[in-house]
Amino acid sequence: MATLMQPFVAHHTASASASAPAPAPATFIKHYQFGMKQISARAPLTKFSAKESSASASASASAQYDVIYAQRRPALACHAATISAPELIEEKVDYDEMATGLVEASPLEIMDKALSMFGKDIAIAFSGAEDVALIEYAKLTGRPFRVFSLDTGRLNPETYRFFAEVEKHYNIHIEYTFPEAEEVQALVRSKGLFSFYEDGHQECCQIRKVKPLRKALKGLRAWITGQRKDQSPGTRANVPVVQVDPSFEGLDGSVGSLIKWNPLANVEGNDVWKFLQTMNVPVNTLHHNGYVSIGCEPCTRPVLPGQHEREGRWWWEDAKAKECGLHKGNIERLQVDDETSAQLANGAGDLFLNKDVLTLTREGIERLANLEERKESWLVVLYAPWCQFCQAMEASYDEVAFRLRDSGVKVAKFRADGEQKSFSQQRLQLGTFPTILLFPKHSSKAIKYPSEKRDVDNLLAFVKSLQ
Repeated sequence: MATLMQPFVAHHTASASASAPAPAPATFIKHYQFGMKQISARAPLTKFSAKESSASASASASAQYDVIYAQRRPALACHAATISAPELIEEKVDYDEMATGLVEASPLEIMDKALSMFGKDIAIAFSGAEDVALIEYAKLTGRPFRVFSLDTGRLNPETYRFFAEVEKHYNIHIEYTFPEAEEVQALVRSKGLFSFYEDGHQECCQIRKVKPLRKALKGLRAWITGQRKDQSPGTRANVPVVQVDPSFEGLDGSVGSLIKWNPLANVEGNDVWKFLQTMNVPVNTLHHNGYVSIGCEPCTRPVLPGQHEREGRWWWEDAKAKECGLHKGNIERLQVDDETSAQLANGAGDLFLNKDVLTLTREGIERLANLEERKESWLVVLYAPWCQFCQAMEASYDEVAFRLRDSGVKVAKFRADGEQKSFSQQRLQLGTFPTILLFPKHSSKAIKYPSEKRDVDNLLAFVKSLQ
């Protein structure tokens, strides 16, 4: 597909004698408004180009007049010594200021702003999930738009069928981007098809998603994503509606050359679904089977009661790593140290503040773990305040504590991140956050809660079955 930055050419032909200048053509007016100041150029038209030097115009029997939009030149220079070309001045845009001004704007208004500023040099990144809302908003603006998607080769069959349905519904062609076959082949031959379960998802995502995305974005000046603040409180809590992309480069190939739009940043997930239902928008059938956040088939599963939507992705890994690299800048901005992450994720340094939940120190939980026989059972959650999955189960755990307060079972918490993480992994069976342990009375061995169903009923059943 042609990009916006290809030359715009206007032709005008006039007769002239070999010894006299060609007669001035009609006034030519052209407006440019693609993230730059709107310009009206009025001049007797000779020939303009993007070159910065000027030279004498040669006369001929017929003259062709070109006006060429220069992609990277700050101004247009005229070949005719007697004619001055209008300058094409790039307006400096403060995107932080723009984001502040659009905080209260609707997704439709933000989408319209993005498409009007960047035209064909912007595209919607479509994952095959509820971000189909972006395509609906783009359609409602009445402006032309582009859509691209990353085909990793490991998507669910339902997602591929959904792509076809979306193309038909909107009468569009999705621009698919694929990973390099040689890199995929090398990874699979050396590590197998499921190495990410053993050594993390980053290597596979780098090959199948990040590198293809980087290549696709090189042909754009801006892109549109479906990021929302409530999708991942640990990494996306501060996503603005528009920003200079912190991780990728655009068409100009320099730092700050790509703008990232997030029209849904301030919209809650429930409101997105209400919009999709109201507008009768097609959705991925996986959503009807408990999937919320949808990625590659081996790395995506339905979420359960009490779980955050991102817990259906890379569930075997630490919660704060739940980004594939497409939005790596979110993690970099958070600096991923636990204290900063806690503050940015929820504005507080702790969870489970209910009076029925006791707080254990390192010394306290060591003593509890070392007891050969206890007079009462203890239910303990190993948590980190920045973990969105710990945040998601806070209400359930508080209610469990309330319902067990007269049962002879103590309910407690132990913050197991930071300096306590290594100890917790070695002594307390910590795998990922949250980890829930039951220390039964009359037993020295702690029992790890095996399920990810962290709702009240299942937690209570776990405790009562081991009393």
